[in-house]
Amino acid sequence: MTVGDIIDALSAYDRDTTVRLAVNPFFPMAHRLGGVEKSVDEHGRPMVYIAESPEAEQFPLPPAVAIALTWQGPVEAPPRRRRGATGPNNGQ
Repeated sequence: MTVGDIIDALSAYDRDTTVRLAVNPFFPMAHRLGGVEKSVDEHGRPMVYIAESPEAEQFPLPPAVAIALTWQGPVEAPPRRRRGATGPNNGQ
């Protein structure tokens, strides 16, 4: 992904919309962004790094986002079975 790809993707949203970074498909979490820094890679090509917030605050990723990212499939709750009565005389 390039800076242009990110700009194109984000241009569809209002400039005041909060941005979080979704990480780890096996334990999906959202992280607050803390900064952007330029550098170069091992071949001297320009790179941009997006940093996590210094507070390192993270949140559970909403299931709908994990599904949209194809990190997990839609999950339905198992069907519920009727429970029998409990207590003395089986509730009678």
